[in-house]
Amino acid sequence: MNDFSKTNAMGPEDYAEPRCLLCDEPYGKEPEVRSVPQQRIIEKNDEYLAKKDYAGAERHLLYWLEEARLGNDKRGMLVITNELIGHYRKCGEKEKALKNVDSALELLDKLGFEDSTSAGTTYVNCATACNAFSENERSIGLFQKARRIYENTEGISKTLLGGLYNNMGLCFKALGRYDEALEAFDKADGCMANVEHGELERAITCLNVADVISASRGMEDGESDIYALLDKAYDYLTKTNAPRDGYYAFVCDKCAPVFGYYGYFLAEDELKKEADRIYAGN
Repeated sequence: MNDFSKTNAMGPEDYAEPRCLLCDEPYGKEPEVRSVPQQRIIEKNDEYLAKKDYAGAERHLLYWLEEARLGNDKRGMLVITNELIGHYRKCGEKEKALKNVDSALELLDKLGFEDSTSAGTTYVNCATACNAFSENERSIGLFQKARRIYENTEGISKTLLGGLYNNMGLCFKALGRYDEALEAFDKADGCMANVEHGELERAITCLNVADVISASRGMEDGESDIYALLDKAYDYLTKTNAPRDGYYAFVCDKCAPVFGYYGYFLAEDELKKEADRIYAGN
């Protein structure tokens, strides 16, 4: 028997398609990473959101997600997928939001980022989306992962911690774990008290606490505490010197219906008008 089979044996490179048919990249070679401009993508997305152009924002993000995929830029894909999770959550598109949650968690694994600060941010984003669509048990597990990372990271941003505790509190409330919800909201308020323009998040926290009191004690028993929290939240929103930008409009839009629910109709109307004015660019 001759040695032909040993010296000329076929390998995958002889029969597999090249990774890129146009550039004829050799089989088995990891393609070069072509990074997408992450900061510019996020800034442009914020511009769409400031105009409430959600369709434009989606087209923008999906275009750059494909560019990142073609460029083998997994870091870029993770950033954009996180933006898509938030986008679909705000638009109430459950299937698309949860599909991107799965994609983001898979990317974390591929990148080996599971214990990084970036992972913490992704876990919070994924958990918030799961909570928004009543996937509360999955949500709290993701929040706990983020909490472990954030609380064990020296010098972690107070803004990140505040966002974690605020959203985690909502999940505890949804699960009926009211004492844990109040504890989380108290931690959130403590963090945001030390952040510039933290009044916006503190207003959200006040409204969240009011909802917990309503759910756990009832309106009759909790009325005075609830109204005090509503007054405080309104002061935070209207007396802050935070820029009247797209994020301010988003917070006003988010908070307005809560004021209406508790009978603060003038406050609801004022916040809606302010949000509409900003979105219209006036």
